[in-house]
Amino acid sequence: VVQLTESGGGSVQPGGSLRLSCTFSGVSASTHCLAWFRQAPGKEREGVAALCSDGHSGYSDSVKGRFAISKDNAETILYLQMNSLTPEDTAMYYCGATFVRRETMAWVARQMRLRDFVYWGQGTQVTVSA
Repeated sequence: VVQLTESGGGSVQPGGSLRLSCTFSGVSASTHCLAWFRQAPGKEREGVAALCSDGHSGYSDSVKGRFAISKDNAETILYLQMNSLTPEDTAMYYCGATFVRRETMAWVARQMRLRDFVYWGQGTQVTVSA
């Protein structure tokens, strides 16, 4: 059973930082990709950053250079370090997971298509305001 639980959201001023965590289970025995998505009110859910089990990663253009995705050594927690936050980063942030074939991992990480991710957490809210 795949389980994903996000935490670490909150309110922060512009220019500040937050680190989100996603405790995950049920994926490590197979080739997989994990990702952070976000959804602002009235907007579609969009991919932010992805990390696959072979190390391939991807970032959306809007967060490249500011956000960093990583996992702990025990392969149980996915992190999203968010720096230089702006009000445009305000959204509900979701952790997603999917099982993929090894030869498609690089593509899945780069594309971060919503329809490719099957399992989801409940989300954690990030609000950036002065």
